[in-house]
Amino acid sequence: MSEGRQPTRQLLLLGVAQAVMFVVGALLGRWLGLALGFDALGNGGYSNSAIAGILLIGLGGGGGVQIARAWYMRKYGSPRS
Repeated sequence: MSEGRQPTRQLLLLGVAQAVMFVVGALLGRWLGLALGFDALGNGGYSNSAIAGILLIGLGGGGGVQIARAWYMRKYGSPRS
């Protein structure tokens, strides 16, 4: 293994953490959207309310990935080094 590269186990941990936090963030975005009255999966088609719900789900998922990545970088350093 060349110097500076992180072990495969740590990189696998990064991938799993990002996947889990994506799902958690998307679910939180979905629940927040429902609480605010934005149903992304409702029967109304692509109304403004549905698009706002979809946006909240996407922001939640993306935010979850960024939180997992920040945790990993704080603990192990940048995976690109």
